[in-house]
Amino acid sequence: MSEHFKSAVLLFTLLNPFLILIYLVEMVKELAIKPFAQIVINAGLVASVVYSLFAILGDAIFGDIVQAEFASFQIFGGVILFIIGLQFVFRGPMSMTMLKSKSGYSVGAVAMPVLIGPGTISASLVIGKRHDQLEAIAVIFSSVALAIIVVIVLKSLHDFVLPRNEPLINRYIEITGRISALYVGTVAVEMIMKGLGAWIGKF
Repeated sequence: MSEHFKSAVLLFTLLNPFLILIYLVEMVKELAIKPFAQIVINAGLVASVVYSLFAILGDAIFGDIVQAEFASFQIFGGVILFIIGLQFVFRGPMSMTMLKSKSGYSVGAVAMPVLIGPGTISASLVIGKRHDQLEAIAVIFSSVALAIIVVIVLKSLHDFVLPRNEPLINRYIEITGRISALYVGTVAVEMIMKGLGAWIGKF
């Protein structure tokens, strides 16, 4: 297995199109396929640019601009993911309905916190260390593009199946959301432990 493939799988897995669909469940239900696709494609482009910046300038961003250890980011990001995981467990996917503002759904709200989060930024830093700059950017854009394509396909399937089996779709979303909480919680604990390990290793 090549390093490029490993890096692409790492970012794609953390993006998790199925989990993205759960995050965007209200948007999936309310928008037609064309405006939905426009928003998620633009959000994917924004996220790809941000990931690329962290892949290329990650050490400088944390060391010179933020002036903090990356381990601190891992711990704090892990805590945020852990809270999100708990919300999924106790409240279900509807715990993420804050994406809609008075003016409707926006690209920025989808890009962050749905696409741009502690896990994906960490993956971007790893990709930046593994590959040359152009290779890292290519891996990032291709991974995000694949994830967005899968999300749009899932939205299309949702619109096709919903009129026929709405109770089944709602049940699927509920179950998938709560199962996804296990994944989110696991990633959160892993980030916290890695951050703590990095800090302990300094002493």
